[in-house]
Amino acid sequence: METSKNLSVLIAGPAGAGIFSSSVTLGKMFLRHGLNVFITNEYPSLIRGGHQWAQVRASLEETVFSHQKKVDIVLALDKPSIEKHTASLKTNGIIICDEEDASSLTKNNVQIRAFPLRKIIKEMNAPSVAINSIGLGIIVGILNGNIEIAEKLYDEQFRGKKETADLNKQLFKMGYEYGKELSNSFQGYKLPQQAIYSGKEKRLLIDGNTAVALGALSAGLTFFASYPMTPASPILHFLAEIQKEVGIVVFQPESEIAAINMAIGAAYAGARSMVATSGGGFSLMVEALGQAAMTETPILIVEVQRPGPSTGLPTHTAQGDLRFVIHASQGEFPRVVLAPGDPYQAYVLANRGLNIAWKYQVPVILLSDKYLGESYWTVPDFPELGIEEPKISRENVGGFFPRYKITEDGVSPLVFPGTPGSLVYANTSEHDEYGFGTIEPSKVKEMQDKRLRKYRLLREEAEKHGIETIGDGDIVVVTWGSTKQVVLEALKGVSGVKLVQVIWMEPFPKNKLLSEIKDKRLLVIENNSTGQLASLIRENLFREPDGLLLKYDGRQFFPEDIQLWINSYLER
Repeated sequence: METSKNLSVLIAGPAGAGIFSSSVTLGKMFLRHGLNVFITNEYPSLIRGGHQWAQVRASLEETVFSHQKKVDIVLALDKPSIEKHTASLKTNGIIICDEEDASSLTKNNVQIRAFPLRKIIKEMNAPSVAINSIGLGIIVGILNGNIEIAEKLYDEQFRGKKETADLNKQLFKMGYEYGKELSNSFQGYKLPQQAIYSGKEKRLLIDGNTAVALGALSAGLTFFASYPMTPASPILHFLAEIQKEVGIVVFQPESEIAAINMAIGAAYAGARSMVATSGGGFSLMVEALGQAAMTETPILIVEVQRPGPSTGLPTHTAQGDLRFVIHASQGEFPRVVLAPGDPYQAYVLANRGLNIAWKYQVPVILLSDKYLGESYWTVPDFPELGIEEPKISRENVGGFFPRYKITEDGVSPLVFPGTPGSLVYANTSEHDEYGFGTIEPSKVKEMQDKRLRKYRLLREEAEKHGIETIGDGDIVVVTWGSTKQVVLEALKGVSGVKLVQVIWMEPFPKNKLLSEIKDKRLLVIENNSTGQLASLIRENLFREPDGLLLKYDGRQFFPEDIQLWINSYLER
């Protein structure tokens, strides 16, 4: 899968050295040269220390969907990074490092380029993290990039901090001059000077977590509660930073239990509410999930998956919570589970999820993962999406309002505390139309049937919006979540294969999916150990996959491995 149509750079060093922020800066430089960009990272579950890396891929000619095994350039900020990542270089690739770290390094088929990086930082009396600016300058110089783009970006990045901006621009320029001297020796992809970003193109370089936050805001989010838990915490950080600007309330309580109960209470009072967590935090929220279901209180729960069980691998990725979120909490009740596969879908589905929660008065779970949540992609500018108004009653009934009125579609009129002439009663025990507790068999059945009637409408939504298909062929690859992106990368140059992404996991779009896989060879690819999507297909469609590819080591698939696996079926 090595191709001259794209460029791949890996930045590595000790955690806390600005590795990821530097990769995003480099990605923005590539974006402003007109390229499509992808960025991902890996870091340890430590407050400080350990090893961290980030990979930046870019191309003018094609969309880049994921990371890959081999890279063109490695910027190694310490000796362990050299030892760990030299094997990741393509033939004749370049490793950039400090001259002190390169003294004992010998490696065939790669170019070792050592510079006095730390010496420059010391002489300039610059903070150690500024070493990244020298490294980025070397990279952009090697690639024949436009230095004005970088200088403008630093001015924007350090707006109001002229001295810091000037220092980083100076260090970048020093590195750039070093890099220009190496440009002719680099035979890989070069930055296109003629495609400099004008600012008029509607493109974003954005991560999945931020996209979720923006999508919820577009659906009228007014209250967000969250207890920090990797890898969902960036949603909290982003919304907390902009809460005054966008006019919402963001609160960090003492626990995940408190977070979801506060969100349910806010929604009961009329505020569009959301929480965000990972699998461990969602485990604590499960009882309150049932509370939202019984009280028919709309809420959007974002679950950004990481490997489990228990603490698992807090800073890595997985797709192991699918069955858990579909069946979580005791009893039977309607819920919606949506699984975006890229930031654009994350934005749209966060909007749709919050609107669905209010339209049908059900809990909606947006199931993401670390790879999607913390990786960056170039996507089209997000559309303006709006708020779908639910059934809200402002009727003055002169007493208790029938909040759980029996209706044909199962959706009762909403009314909020404080509505003149209407008293609202909520009850987590089984209740009648007014919310008063009951154990009368006929009323218990009547109320359960009312809630379950919502499934008919939700299934219609699932059949209409539940899958996305790309390409065509006699082999169908079915996947979900961020694994879709890696499969798309793997399918470049492969013909005769259709990709089907399942988006609605609950209710399951069984009729729509059946029409796509009927009389086809079925392959399923998942980032878990038990094939949870495959089990849903088996349960709903009575269809056994012809092939099942699983990965569960805390890392997303490499597209090269998926391509080899798919090709083995094409050759049969």
